[in-house]
Amino acid sequence: MNPSTPNIQNITKRNGQEVRFDKEKIVNAIFQAARSVGGEDRRMAEDLAEKVVRHLEISKHPPALPSVEEVQDLIEKELIENGHARTAKAFILYRYEHAKLRKGQEQYLATSANIPYKKIWQILVWSLDHNCYSVKKINERVSNGTYPQLVQETTQKYDSDVANAVSKIIDRKGEVRIVIIAGPSSSGKTTTTIKVGEHLQKQGYELVAMNLDNYFFDLSHHPKDEFGDYDFETPQALDLQLINSHLADLLSGKTINMPRYNFKTGKRETETDPLKLASNQILLLDSLHGLYESMTSSVPAKNKFKLYIETLCQIKNEGGEFIRWTDIRLLRRMVRDSWHRSYNPRQTLEHWHYVRRSETQHIIPFIGSVDHVLDGSLPYELPVYKKFLFKHFPDFVKDYQNDPKRLDAYIRAKRVHDLLESVTQWDNEEIIPKDVLIREYIGGSIYKY
Repeated sequence: MNPSTPNIQNITKRNGQEVRFDKEKIVNAIFQAARSVGGEDRRMAEDLAEKVVRHLEISKHPPALPSVEEVQDLIEKELIENGHARTAKAFILYRYEHAKLRKGQEQYLATSANIPYKKIWQILVWSLDHNCYSVKKINERVSNGTYPQLVQETTQKYDSDVANAVSKIIDRKGEVRIVIIAGPSSSGKTTTTIKVGEHLQKQGYELVAMNLDNYFFDLSHHPKDEFGDYDFETPQALDLQLINSHLADLLSGKTINMPRYNFKTGKRETETDPLKLASNQILLLDSLHGLYESMTSSVPAKNKFKLYIETLCQIKNEGGEFIRWTDIRLLRRMVRDSWHRSYNPRQTLEHWHYVRRSETQHIIPFIGSVDHVLDGSLPYELPVYKKFLFKHFPDFVKDYQNDPKRLDAYIRAKRVHDLLESVTQWDNEEIIPKDVLIREYIGGSIYKY
């Protein structure tokens, strides 16, 4: 076959329109991406375009037609596999930016309509720069010995984000009395609360921490579903009246008796902890529902600084789809609950539909009111979780597959099973610092949770 006359005659545009296939457009797209990073070899672009065409000819037979998206996927694949990483990055960013312009929104990235697009874009660029934007690339960093370096790079990224948030708090010195650190389950709120506290202390601020998880009602007060599971993911699972009363008392200089909640027994303990907020102190709140207005309605808005943390990872799985943020957090909670809260991974998975329902109702709608969005994603964490959890998932998939009442659990189990199966396991936890966010879940932290 003559390379200059491909048998692909037509192509389907994004709007479904069928148009003539033009290989020269592929050459130009590759060459433009190469030139944007200093490349001048058009012959290279022609060679790579020819490889794209050959793949299309193998995979598509009339009357089936290739789509524009398929062609772009192949361009990305060929650039990466042929060692043109910088050109691949330029092409990927160009593709994402134009997708955003076409759609007029942020759906093309792994994102939420409530998260600022600029934040997601920064994380995507960082992932490309640090060669961890896909499971395949993370596996390569495990195999080529640069995984410990990825741990360090990720730690620096997170610490920098925390420092940026703290600088915003300092800009409102004298006004902010309460810093609320909120986010969905297992996003990293507790570690972030500690880190923010450390940064503020270095700036001369006195801090008082108040963990609102201590305000849970006793578990026995919550209704059970048909499986005997409790729904304690809603704001109403907390004593909102007592929280607001205590916050108002603290801001007026009074001493409160903060309750203690024992997650292993599901009850408040008889002992309480006295807490007082002096006029020169800032109160730090770590709460799943910190953005829920009724949680802190007794505090004037000007006195609150709201920080939201989420696992905003921009990592593709083997199928080319972005990994869901909720799946990362599910794995974190499975690991943590198994050793810290006396839950086995199966219980955590079966309970997760309550977690997601509460997030969509009581957390996500209020993200637009926050002062800073912080990225709690850790591109190195999947290889660590595989050691703890993958052994459980084949049984989960088998047990839930034919149970219509566990359809939600089956869908999640199958998706996470396939994800972990594609990940290269990492066993040596010693290379992970003792003060980083992942220690909140796997243990071994210098902090007390």
